[in-house]
Amino acid sequence: MSEQVPQQTPSAPASGDSSGEFRGRVEKLLGDILGLMGFPARLDMKDAADGSLSVALHFEPTPPPGVEVGRRSQVVDSLQFLLNKMLHRPGAERRWVMLGAGVHPEPRQRREPQAPAAQAAAPAPAAPRAAAQPAAPAPAKGGQKGAQAQAAKAAPAAKAEGDERSVTVDEDAALKAAVRQLAEKSAGLGRFYAIAAMKLEDRARVLTSVEGVGGVKVTAEGEGRNRRVVFTPDKPAPLPKRSLLPDDDEDDFDA
Repeated sequence: MSEQVPQQTPSAPASGDSSGEFRGRVEKLLGDILGLMGFPARLDMKDAADGSLSVALHFEPTPPPGVEVGRRSQVVDSLQFLLNKMLHRPGAERRWVMLGAGVHPEPRQRREPQAPAAQAAAPAPAAPRAAAQPAAPAPAKGGQKGAQAQAAKAAPAAKAEGDERSVTVDEDAALKAAVRQLAEKSAGLGRFYAIAAMKLEDRARVLTSVEGVGGVKVTAEGEGRNRRVVFTPDKPAPLPKRSLLPDDDEDDFDA
């Protein structure tokens, strides 16, 4: 069964044949990748002010899991990184491509030059010395115990925030079967795996589902939208050389 390649939205004509050829490569690669993912999208391309090529992905009919219109996500960031890796080969034109879900992404922030050393080293004005004040009286024993009790209650609450194992969730049979299979694969092959772009409840289901699987340790790592579930085998195996990516990275490959 042939994959349907998304069509590019008509836009302003590109300046020069090289720009048109570059857009054609971007359209072809994105169409192939999104087709293999099973989430075709209509591509809207335009030249960004910083010289990059901005592409708005209008997924049809629905975007992939973890992708929301108008917001950044690890799925789109990973797709953008992969696309630029495939485009930026030795001897080829190097032009950054920015991807956005449903909208054109914001232009990349340029690093501002640092302030001169003389300005950086300028001492801050000294703050006026405060007048001596009498020491505050020590709180009564009852008040001190109340403050300690409030601090003790606040500490567990902060610790429990983001703790997936403390969340009570319903079992998802399909998710349980999938993550247990991934855990067994990690233990058997000695490979590291990670699942990203999941909600707190789904991460809790994953950690609960893999209980009892030997040879692998499954934990939740990271903060905020970068938090993920990591599968760490007890006996890691070296990665075959043929599967290593070519070492042609550049310093400008940043999101």
